[in-house]
Amino acid sequence: MNFHEVRFPASLSFGSVGGPERRTDIVTLANGFEERNTPWAHSRRRYDAGLGMRSLDDIETLVSFFEARQGQMFGFRWKDWSDFKSGAATGEVAQGDQIIAEGDGVATEFQLVKTYSSGGFSYVRPVVKPVLGTVRVGVEQDEMREGVDFEVDLNSGLVTFYSPPPERVDITAGFEFDVPVRFDTDKIQTSVASFQAGDVPNVPVVEVRV
Repeated sequence: MNFHEVRFPASLSFGSVGGPERRTDIVTLANGFEERNTPWAHSRRRYDAGLGMRSLDDIETLVSFFEARQGQMFGFRWKDWSDFKSGAATGEVAQGDQIIAEGDGVATEFQLVKTYSSGGFSYVRPVVKPVLGTVRVGVEQDEMREGVDFEVDLNSGLVTFYSPPPERVDITAGFEFDVPVRFDTDKIQTSVASFQAGDVPNVPVVEVRV
């Protein structure tokens, strides 16, 4: 896949607007009831990067980043400031933040995930772009050591143990993560005069599957 493992400048994504979207097909029946279905197993996130622009230097940085990605051609990493940790937004990353699997004594590879729960229901989101140096992994109450007990693929979010964890033990993880995205436009229109007057460019960004 056409993807560059480089993060959009975090200082520019700060202040952007965006979040998850879902696709739901709704059919209203003759009796007034509805049938609702979704073709998407996972949500897709959209952002507007233009709202993070605060100076002409920011615009120059944006244009350079856009040109290096060749518009929509190459994906990149994006820091979603409202949701970039395995645990609470104001807390520190901890090894027990998320239960990612249960050991069976055989499997050695496990996908990083983040679970969103409310009212007894939950959604499990695969995390495919963890941030370097932030991944902590535990087996039961014991924290594992990266490079000794396990390794993590920063391009896919796969955790690989050197020895399979025992049966019926929780495998936990804590981490920071980015969202894989691309620009949702092949053009950026800027104006020095309008920017100084308070206007910012519209720079849509959309999540991609990797």
